[in-house]
Amino acid sequence: MVFKKLLGSLGIGAPAVNTVLHQPYAHPGATVTGDVRIKAGKQDITVEHVALSFAVHVENGYGDPVAVEFHRAEIAERFELSGGEEKIVPFECPMPWEAPISNVQGMHLDGIAVGVHTELRISEAGKEEISTKSDLDPFAIEPLPAQAAVLDAFGRLGIQFRGTGLAPDRLDGVRQELPFFQEIEFFSPPPLAEYLNDVWLTFVADAEGVDVVLTVDKLSRIAASDQTRFRESHDEAPSADWTGRIQGWLQETAEQRAR
Repeated sequence: MVFKKLLGSLGIGAPAVNTVLHQPYAHPGATVTGDVRIKAGKQDITVEHVALSFAVHVENGYGDPVAVEFHRAEIAERFELSGGEEKIVPFECPMPWEAPISNVQGMHLDGIAVGVHTELRISEAGKEEISTKSDLDPFAIEPLPAQAAVLDAFGRLGIQFRGTGLAPDRLDGVRQELPFFQEIEFFSPPPLAEYLNDVWLTFVADAEGVDVVLTVDKLSRIAASDQTRFRESHDEAPSADWTGRIQGWLQETAEQRAR
């Protein structure tokens, strides 16, 4: 995957930047590799730094999406380029384990878009330093096997996907590094819709395993939401009975609300 950006904000003869990702997708905790190719324009330049900013753009319903950075990597320090000279900067960037999921089985999840910004700070003789950042170049985060097993269970239960977004908050009882968590929203299963509103799924993964947090929204006459949490290792999670766990908890919660 190649992203080519002419940094026009730097004026005529500005350097051209191509960001090349070896894979157009990654999993949480995986390493993203690629190259940033920088070619000077007509003038000699000094590149003060090159950085990659991985961000998720969230639809907020009020116009332009809101950009939330979840990982940043400085990939090059100061170097010189003569007019017309090109330099290739290779990079290896480990993704956070809590990176939000944007694609499942090749399908994009409505509500968020994940991508990478290429940031460049340059200077020319006799001029002030100028910083610029490319637009968000699309990049997909796909679920870990443990997360895919949970999502498959929702599908087997016939629980339909509704949307996804980010909550700028922290979850109780979960080790969380990022200052937000992703919520994947599903419609309530029809047999339980009288007692349950939407079902929310959140993953908080780390190197050892994944926390799976389920929440059902309150209805107008219910005082509070209900929530449960499961924890499994990466090795055991794909074979766990997620269908039984999810169905059992939703049924139990509905029965408690029906009393």
